Amino acid sequence: MTAPHPLLGSLADLPDHDTVDVVVIGAGGAGLSAALCAALEGARVLVVEHTAWVGGTTALSAGTAWVPGTHHAAQVNPGDTLADAENYLSNAIGDRTSRALRRAFLDAGPHAIAHLEKHTAVQFRPYPKHPDYLSELGGSTLNGRALEPLPFDGRLMGALFGVLRNPIPEFTVLGGMMVDRTDINHLLGMTGSWTSFKHSAAIVLRHALDRLRYPRGTRLVMGNALVARLLHSLAHQPSAQLLLESSVSALHTEEGRVTGVSLTQHGARREIHVHGGVVLASGGFNRNPALRQEWLAGVDASWCPAAPGHTGQAQSLACDVGASYGQGSATPAFWAPVSLRKRADGTQAVFPHFVMDRAKPGVLAVNKAGQRFVNESTSYHLFGLAMQQAPSGPAVPAYLICDARALRTYGLGMVRPGGKGLSPFLADGYLTEGQTLEGLAQKLDIDAKGLLQSAAAIQSYAQAGIDPDFHRGETAYQQNIGDAQWPGSNPCLGALSEAPFYAVKLYPGDIGAATGLATDSRSRALSTHGEVIEGLYAVGNDMHSIMGGIYTGPGITIGPGLVFGYLAGRDAAARAKT
Repeated sequence: MTAPHPLLGSLADLPDHDTVDVVVIGAGGAGLSAALCAALEGARVLVVEHTAWVGGTTALSAGTAWVPGTHHAAQVNPGDTLADAENYLSNAIGDRTSRALRRAFLDAGPHAIAHLEKHTAVQFRPYPKHPDYLSELGGSTLNGRALEPLPFDGRLMGALFGVLRNPIPEFTVLGGMMVDRTDINHLLGMTGSWTSFKHSAAIVLRHALDRLRYPRGTRLVMGNALVARLLHSLAHQPSAQLLLESSVSALHTEEGRVTGVSLTQHGARREIHVHGGVVLASGGFNRNPALRQEWLAGVDASWCPAAPGHTGQAQSLACDVGASYGQGSATPAFWAPVSLRKRADGTQAVFPHFVMDRAKPGVLAVNKAGQRFVNESTSYHLFGLAMQQAPSGPAVPAYLICDARALRTYGLGMVRPGGKGLSPFLADGYLTEGQTLEGLAQKLDIDAKGLLQSAAAIQSYAQAGIDPDFHRGETAYQQNIGDAQWPGSNPCLGALSEAPFYAVKLYPGDIGAATGLATDSRSRALSTHGEVIEGLYAVGNDMHSIMGGIYTGPGITIGPGLVFGYLAGRDAAARAKT
């Protein structure tokens, strides 16, 4: 058995009324950033994680961080400026959030990334082309702002590898091998390119060797890589300690300042005094039944693909000491269309449809009437909103439909490209097949006439390259997630012409909180009167999003989470020294 790691502590081993500099509630990307940056300043840091796993939703995600103006941006987009990014956010968000708060993020972002890369194992690279999602707006750009973490070798983590939250199984291949967008492109092209063959062979061989010793692959990419890099770095800070399966039952105050916490873990209870501050990074409200009923009525919690620890309990404790929720968001949550499937172990897979299928030629989305209701190539956030707010009425479920060519080329949700191995998906009802569109409509119990009309319209639009109904494939972002190799004039438009035809059902899944606790530019929590609550910070999805419920680009939760974690951790550490 692997020996416990020194970073992993036990609350029972801490003396009651012990004193630390900083307590961080939550070990996702934002919380780890705050803890790491505080520890780098010499603070004694205690991280309190409710679940048995480290990483939160960050570990399940692509791990992209939207941070304009970094030194990485100059490699792919030297003309981009922070003024451009500020203009873009102003055009997209307007007055839904504080311009000063957005400016604080933009000003601190390059310093936060440089600081992490200089002093820790956290390393990023700019993706060659990763457009802002509202690429039609002034100030948007095609690349440079979205950073992805470099792959990481999980074998370097020792016992900590065992507490890293596993990725969504359906995002892996070959029994636990993680793949990112670069890997997928190489795997799909391995028979046509020597470079792709070598890349694919190398990662498959590595995975085969891994499985001789580990329950899953140790070549970590995307969100798993980012969390692993943060956690590995925190483990090298002797002043840091991490408590798993622990929770905060109270925040203590003196004269309006947060000065301590009550903690529980495996029956042990301790009161811990805090010199510098308590940083809330518990992941947001999304799994709190009362707040879901208030803010996400009609959206089943089982449709949420986020990590399970986001109970909103820490936010409730913050409100008990005077903190308040932010106002003005266009929507309380960020969204993606998801499909659902029961796994062999009885758990439910919730698969977000981000980029691999919706925007591709030969694919369309319809409602119960068989009618299109959305631009299929829009961002997943806007797609999820359209399912709930379409003028023709909610499209819940919606039906994502494709022909045989599209299924073979792009896959459909959890169904891999290639067109093989369909039997299990058909048998359990995840995938529906029809030899004709009429037959498919009958099996789905949707209007066949409406579906035929929608398919005929798409065929006509594909020939012209223009979608007059929903303007599919008109922006740089939409074209980027279409098929660059498509021979038609619009990379997002193609007819459904090759039988058989297939469909999966889609539901609106909340992928993260847009509404959170109000803060100032140093991530300090604010009261209902706008006054700073000394010693209390909120970052990540516990912090009211600076994006105001507008999904402006890839990584707009993780990027601000890292940056405001950097600001909060350093501020709390400095406060501990005074």
